Amino acid sequence: MKKEKCYICEKGFLENKKVDFSLYGTNLGKFDAQVCSVCGEKFFDEKASDEIDDKAKEKGLWGLEADTKVTKTGSSMAVTISKKIGDFMCLEKGKRVHLRPENKNRLVVEIV
Repeated sequence: MKKEKCYICEKGFLENKKVDFSLYGTNLGKFDAQVCSVCGEKFFDEKASDEIDDKAKEKGLWGLEADTKVTKTGSSMAVTISKKIGDFMCLEKGKRVHLRPENKNRLVVEIV
């Protein structure tokens, strides 16, 4: 049987393995994947993807991402955080955060 080449680097070959999968810093477990022998890229089939989705939903991690708009409050700018993200990050009114631009398109918010 001929080994399948990696779709990303096109140099390595894909090997079947059980690999850890994490979402938002939470390990969801080990899942079947094809892993490139050179670049390490992981490819999950539909069954494994469904299992990952189910585990993410079970742990309350499903749908945490959200779009929001920048608003103005007085002379400052404000960004709202959804309740679901706030709960996940244990945020509450008055909690301090540190903001820093990583580049012109990415703002990092760290809880202090």
